Amino acid sequence: MDAQVSYAFHSQRKLHPERNIAKLAKIQICDRNGQWNDLHIPQRSIVCLNLPSFSGGLNPWGTPNPKKQRDRSLTAPFVDDGLIEIVGFRNAWHGLVLLSPNGHGTRLAQANRVRLEFKKGAAKHAYMRIDGEPWKQPLPSNDETVMVEISHHGQVNLLATQNCRSKSMYESSSIIRFSNDEDDSSVVENEEF
Repeated sequence: MDAQVSYAFHSQRKLHPERNIAKLAKIQICDRNGQWNDLHIPQRSIVCLNLPSFSGGLNPWGTPNPKKQRDRSLTAPFVDDGLIEIVGFRNAWHGLVLLSPNGHGTRLAQANRVRLEFKKGAAKHAYMRIDGEPWKQPLPSNDETVMVEISHHGQVNLLATQNCRSKSMYESSSIIRFSNDEDDSSVVENEEF
């Protein structure tokens, strides 16, 4: 059965290459120094987050272990750090990993801003969603460009319970301790010192 599902996905990917985000848009991220860099997306879809909660409480970014944090300059997601976490998913099956404990997508980058530059392609629109509101983004049918830029515009106070995943980088309870350098699944949060 697994091989059948994999083959069906592979066949659909070959039949509809336009459904891959990398075929629809050039994606750039703005680093902490204000420089725009291309982000190469080997994934079918991406999620840009400014909260560690998505689609009913799922956490696509997860909690990177210290080794991955050092090697790839990743940080834990905070609501007030000014960074947007960009997570990729190969397919719907990959997205199901979010339902498992400590499951997460492919961590692609953290950036101050994200820019999607759509040019004429095989698709007439791209499906997008911001703050839970979906829409169909019309794509160019000629040599024009459609640009979507995602950035922090401001900040509002956030109401949260003691056990909420959304943490501030300025709270002592937001410090994260790891018990194993190699495994994302061994995350323990310190609530108090």
